[in-house]
Amino acid sequence: MKWKTFSIGLLIISLFSGCSAHAKEVKIENTEVNVDSEEIIATTNKSLPLNLSEDRAKQITHLMIHFISNAALKPEDPYNVDDVYSLFKEYNVSVHYLIDRNGEIYSLVPENRVAYHAGKGSLSDFPEYENKMNDFSIGIELIAMGTKEEMTAIIPEDIYNQIDPSLAGYTDAQYQSLNRLVHNIVKRNPSILHDRRHIIGHDEYAPERKTDPGSLFDWSRIGF
Repeated sequence: MKWKTFSIGLLIISLFSGCSAHAKEVKIENTEVNVDSEEIIATTNKSLPLNLSEDRAKQITHLMIHFISNAALKPEDPYNVDDVYSLFKEYNVSVHYLIDRNGEIYSLVPENRVAYHAGKGSLSDFPEYENKMNDFSIGIELIAMGTKEEMTAIIPEDIYNQIDPSLAGYTDAQYQSLNRLVHNIVKRNPSILHDRRHIIGHDEYAPERKTDPGSLFDWSRIGF
């Protein structure tokens, strides 16, 4: 297998919705990445503050997919990447990757660090992971929204009614980027099996409190 070293320049733009005043925000101008030369995935670095992640000690076995938007605060413009990025810092949460509506992939936390994206929950097949999924997973957020029922579980209905209904769901560009990213991560982390026991939605881990990626997410678009 041939490996290739390449540099990715950072577009410093800023990325909630799951810091201390002295937290240090790390912005990487260029990153040297060694990957299989046939599987290069270009990402834009938007590093979150180091206090929003921690060193990883467990083997990665899962991928978790989420949706995120700024609909609660800006229903007229819920998909602004800078606004979404600020929510991670405001709510003290983090994720490894963010995919915007155009399919651009942002790297927020290195895979060798634990991001705070899963929270409390459990999987029947992995009882030992109860409330510990962050330790064993990589999190991917797509900038998107679900159905009215799914969204009004997390934002007031009068706010939801201000949102353009055509904005619900996911774009073709997002599915294309997510599919490439998932296959790349699985290839580099063979401990993550490419099946629906190991590649899951947030709503499967925490169904009592989470609705993402929701019923509008088409799992067949990423091979399931």
